[in-house]
Amino acid sequence: MKKAFPLALIAFLCTTLSSCELVEGIFKAGVWVGILVVVVVLALLIWILAKVFGGRG
Repeated sequence: MKKAFPLALIAFLCTTLSSCELVEGIFKAGVWVGILVVVVVLALLIWILAKVFGGRG
C-alpha cells in the first residue's frame, strides 16, 4: 500500500497536468527556486560521493 501511493500520485498528476501547465508553473516559481534546487542537488551529490569514496576516513 505504501509503495502504491507515490505511483498513484504521479499517475494522477501526469493525467491532470498538461506539459504547458507544468512549464508555466516552473517559470512562475522563478529562477531563484531553480538555482536553489540545483545547489541542493549538487550538495547532496557531493555528500553522497564523499561518503562512498571515503571522505574523512
